[in-house]
Amino acid sequence: MLFGILSMLSITFACHTANSETTLRIATEGYYAPFNYFDANGALAGFDIDISLALCAEMALECELVQNDWEDLMLGLNDRQYDVIVASMSITAEREKQVAFTLPYYSNMLTFVGKKNSGIEISVDGLTGKTVGALRSTVSSNYLEETYDGIVDVRLYDTQDDALADLTSGQLDLVLGDNLPSYDWLQSGSGKDHAFVGEFIDTNDRIGIAVRHTDTDLLDQLNVALIAIIENGTYQQISTKYFPFSIYF
Repeated sequence: MLFGILSMLSITFACHTANSETTLRIATEGYYAPFNYFDANGALAGFDIDISLALCAEMALECELVQNDWEDLMLGLNDRQYDVIVASMSITAEREKQVAFTLPYYSNMLTFVGKKNSGIEISVDGLTGKTVGALRSTVSSNYLEETYDGIVDVRLYDTQDDALADLTSGQLDLVLGDNLPSYDWLQSGSGKDHAFVGEFIDTNDRIGIAVRHTDTDLLDQLNVALIAIIENGTYQQISTKYFPFSIYF
């Protein structure tokens, strides 16, 4: 079985560590700004990347960052292509059957985005017949299909960027996605003519770092390191780079 091997990119970062030759291989997606994306130089960047590097430094490990497609991330983890997933992955009961999660490292709510002054009301009547996009295999797509089944025309995408591109071109009426990357997009040139539509949707969505079920020691080490970077202020320094408000609650 292929796990996006042809498109997989590995980038090694030397963390400020004691003399340790141990490497922690961390996978992310790369198409979910501002959490994980490719910068102008083609390097992986974003909140998830900075958190990964901070955890490696706290654990005195070397980081090897690996890019893989979203739907292949858990498969690649269990196939031992890497050790950890830091990719803004929601902790769900279904995913917990396949992987183990750390304590949450941020929280998320859902929101619709659409054209400014679209007049669309987020209700059964207001959404009837509308075409709404979402990233496939996510909390957003599950919520959309469960809540508005038979009411909206649901279109699922491999990346959030693809969904937002169809929104700007008029092929979608709305996109349902996570509020934090949606907020980031609305500040960009591409999102300037768009806005949040309706209220934020609290689904008790907590975001965790995934490891294999058998790696209990690693899970414990990650939890200890996560608590440490929160308590020593490193987490807040990273968060402030991307958001003018707290995302840890």
